[in-house]
Amino acid sequence: MRYLLPSLLLVALLAMLMLRGYVHSEILADHRVRPPVATDKVPEEVLEGGPVIDARDGDKPRGLSVPDHKLVLTFDDGPDPEWTPKVLDKLKKHHAHGVFFVTGTMASRYPELVERMVKEGHEVGLHTFNHPDLSYQSNSRIDWELSQNQLTLAGAAGVRTSLFRPPYSSFADAFDNANWPVTQYIADHGYITVVNNTDSEDWKRPGVDEIIKRATPKGGKGAVVLMHDSGGNRSQTVEALDRFLPAMQDEGYEFANLTEAMDLPSAHTPVSGLDLWKGKAFVLAVSVSEKATGGLVVALAVIGFLVFARFGLMLLLSFVHARRTRRRRFRWGPRITEPVSVLVPAFNEAKCIENTVRSLTGSDHPIEVIVIDDGSTDGTARIVENLRLPNVRVVRQHNAGKPAALNRGLANARFDLIVMMDGDTVFEPSTVRELVQPFGDPRVGAVAGNAKVGNKDSLIGAWQHIEYVMGFNLDRRMYDVLRCMPTIPGAVGAFRRSALQRVGGMSDDTLAEDTDITMAMHRDGWRVVYAEKARAWTEAPETVQQLWSQRYRWSYGTMQAIWKHRRALIERGPSGRFGRVGLPLVSLFMVLAPLLAPLIDVFLLYGLVFGPTQKTVFAWLGVLAVQAVCAAYAFRLDRERMTHLISLPLQQILYRQLMYVVLLQSWITALTGGRLRWQKLRRTGVVGAAPGSVPGGRSRAEERRPVA
Repeated sequence: MRYLLPSLLLVALLAMLMLRGYVHSEILADHRVRPPVATDKVPEEVLEGGPVIDARDGDKPRGLSVPDHKLVLTFDDGPDPEWTPKVLDKLKKHHAHGVFFVTGTMASRYPELVERMVKEGHEVGLHTFNHPDLSYQSNSRIDWELSQNQLTLAGAAGVRTSLFRPPYSSFADAFDNANWPVTQYIADHGYITVVNNTDSEDWKRPGVDEIIKRATPKGGKGAVVLMHDSGGNRSQTVEALDRFLPAMQDEGYEFANLTEAMDLPSAHTPVSGLDLWKGKAFVLAVSVSEKATGGLVVALAVIGFLVFARFGLMLLLSFVHARRTRRRRFRWGPRITEPVSVLVPAFNEAKCIENTVRSLTGSDHPIEVIVIDDGSTDGTARIVENLRLPNVRVVRQHNAGKPAALNRGLANARFDLIVMMDGDTVFEPSTVRELVQPFGDPRVGAVAGNAKVGNKDSLIGAWQHIEYVMGFNLDRRMYDVLRCMPTIPGAVGAFRRSALQRVGGMSDDTLAEDTDITMAMHRDGWRVVYAEKARAWTEAPETVQQLWSQRYRWSYGTMQAIWKHRRALIERGPSGRFGRVGLPLVSLFMVLAPLLAPLIDVFLLYGLVFGPTQKTVFAWLGVLAVQAVCAAYAFRLDRERMTHLISLPLQQILYRQLMYVVLLQSWITALTGGRLRWQKLRRTGVVGAAPGSVPGGRSRAEERRPVA
């Protein structure tokens, strides 16, 4: 079930894009035009006859002409939202009728114009759906082009039509051995084919006078006049109509529908029942697709702006942070040498806990280690006790969750500075010392350390390594400068005991207790800063299932924390500052922007398949290049090897989609009022020792001292 709703939304999005591509002639479009071939198989009655071809009686095809002093104005390729209404206005002004040969792609997007044509007494004919040269197409494709066009007419105006005009057609004498069989096939389906014998050539925009000249028949003869109401700027056509219509009427001409001029039964047949509702459903689906994809384009522009704004902010403010904290004489305040209590909440961490505790005993800062066993069933507490390490003690409790375990540890801690870490994390010898130095500034209430992926040799580990270095630590530098750090990582964070006590300790109100406590610190007026040299190596999830569980909890917990602290938006003082600066940034960059970011990849796929492929590729590579620059700068700041960035393009294509689905599922859980329980990840103990430690999990500092 967890994948069902996101999958359905993704399918709906793809369906809308496919429908949009279809009605914009980006799917199934065929712009080939066959050159003329021999005409020996075309009946003479057609080649030498009029522009109306009635081949419904297969043995006796006829080429019919319009009677004298009657003109049938025909307009191709519409309806167009700009020019068709103007053409209709001119026809209405001069009490004239005409025939509009519409394409399904345009009629489905502007059905209200087709409805207006029919209501104002004009006839509508088919001009296929996608405007291909039918002589290249199979019978099944021809059937599809006709049926889809009829479906659109039914949905737009509630009618079917018996009139058809082939794309790229001209005069009757242009029929040849390639397109005549198509005309016969279409006639077998009950259609009258209409070409023309007077071409205004208005598509060339030769000027109003020239359009009128070419549209005027000689000697009072009747004619089928070809014009266009779509396909480009038709201002000359509209202006020509305003002069041509009254001038020809003054000469005794009547502008009539084709069937009226030829004294034939009406071309329109009302549609009812299932066919009508199918047509309406199709037109509605196109309308929804057009509006939705239009909204997606706007969203893409917004997310593009947000992505580049975020990258720009990260680069600028990370540079400011690094320049400030790496100055030779930079100090937070007096050097911190007082002992520290390190709290290690542990639930079934048997595979990791020894490496974690041994890494702590190698610390170059005086510490006590308190392992809080939260009702483990795998002997975690016993493993720690059997190590018999100095300044390490175990506190046991019934399983009550991580926040309760941390509060229990806080109650048993001897010292005023508290470091919190996870049971699957290892510290470097200098981590605790670097982590507590910011407390030299009395305004600092909490410190975020530099959490790093210890198991980064696998592909999924490498992707998380990039995310931690770029997405988390570069972000923390930015948020540090802005003084709105959203999260102190549970793997490596430090607090003043007094600050924790003032905000009520760790809370189990949310699934992201680290984000919750960080926001509470800001609202209480404390500064929360980032210590880049306080490195901790944690075991990241090694399977998609475990990664899903972890990020689902993080995403949902972050939403809970934002909602819990929402009153900060209207409060004054430090809480108000965080509420009006921190909460919007966190909501925008950590909740909303990632939800929209996959649109970049969706439109990449769409552009590769249906759009301008070269421009699409260059645009996506441009975004990737900006991300690569940010990632490279983050890796340089963290002194990481650049080789891991080789997998960055693949991370953007695959990993980001997983994070999108996780975030979407979190949104659905939040909006539906669902509850999410704590989920324990399966650990392997693969992170054995931090850099700077000797193999086997014991640090070099520990090697130099006897073990009690």
